[in-house]
Amino acid sequence: MKGRSAGRPANVPRRGTALSRRETLLGALALSASGHASAAPARPMPSRGFNLPGWVDKAQGLAPGRDVLEKLRQTGFETVRLPVDGDLIIADSKAFPRRLHEAIAELTKLGFAVMVDMHPSANLHGAFQKDATAAAVRVEQAWAILRAVIADLPTATVYPELLNEPPMERTAWLGLRDRLAESVRAKCPLHTLIWGPARFQGTWEIEHTPPLADQNQIAAIHYYAPLAFTHQCQTWEMSPLARISNLPFPATKTLPQIQQLIAARRAAGDVEAADLIEKELAVPWTTDRISSDFKALQRWSAKTACPVIVNEFGVLNFCVDAKSRTTWVRSVRQAAEANRIGWTYWELDQGFGFIRSRQSTAVFDTSMITALLGK
Repeated sequence: MKGRSAGRPANVPRRGTALSRRETLLGALALSASGHASAAPARPMPSRGFNLPGWVDKAQGLAPGRDVLEKLRQTGFETVRLPVDGDLIIADSKAFPRRLHEAIAELTKLGFAVMVDMHPSANLHGAFQKDATAAAVRVEQAWAILRAVIADLPTATVYPELLNEPPMERTAWLGLRDRLAESVRAKCPLHTLIWGPARFQGTWEIEHTPPLADQNQIAAIHYYAPLAFTHQCQTWEMSPLARISNLPFPATKTLPQIQQLIAARRAAGDVEAADLIEKELAVPWTTDRISSDFKALQRWSAKTACPVIVNEFGVLNFCVDAKSRTTWVRSVRQAAEANRIGWTYWELDQGFGFIRSRQSTAVFDTSMITALLGK
């Protein structure tokens, strides 16, 4: 996650047939260039996946072991979302694209679909805050290089994702989104484009966001609601979330355990954390609430004829109890599948992860894998 929730309103959520083996999600209706819905050839939906940061999105990335990838594929995972740092692409425009191509080729040979996610670094996030126009140029320059990497990779299993959590206002992002789509299309006419709404790719941000004028696209949403639960005990930035622990799921504000947590924070003089818990649980957070959020996504999808994927959702494993964690994960996965929405979990082996190390098959969290895959 790397602190990407910074600046997000504390009381706003972040982020019937099950999908299997990359079946088509919606039969692939999409928008034509004129903006009207039209039929298009069926496209596979990437799903049943996980995010794999820290491999190609860093100068000295940590590659996963091939035996680990093989075990994950055999277990039933089908998709890998691969974050890519655009600044690294520009800085090392020869070697980096080659390494990236090799990583994607390795994954596809193992049978994975791959989402190639343009994932801004902290440096690029900061650039957007200082000069969004100049930062947008950097993203366009990165895609001018990255599109050539993707161009000769399989159209059915490799998905260019235009920009993760676009750090800009909605109207500015829509202009950049359309330019990026046009740029990628110049080299990748048949690949399915993935994009999400600005700024956090939240469910509340997609409602008034129009899809691309493109026949082959997927809208991507992130789901981390309620944030006080999914990010409790976070360590990467100064936040009241770092001081919240032992918050269960499901949860309502009236539960004695919740009242005790709030009282303890207030007694410690931590009004900020206490208020955050109360705001996050102003509406009970239950499986039904999650289901309601995903039904709303499905309605947007049907209205716009644009398929949807939740390509980030997860719970930090720092201080949450295992049952609450797996209950939430299972609830999100089931809600996605019930509404014909694809999914990839954030993340494989770090704070939100479900295996101990990407270089060892020794410790896989079977309860989390069961929650994710339903086995």
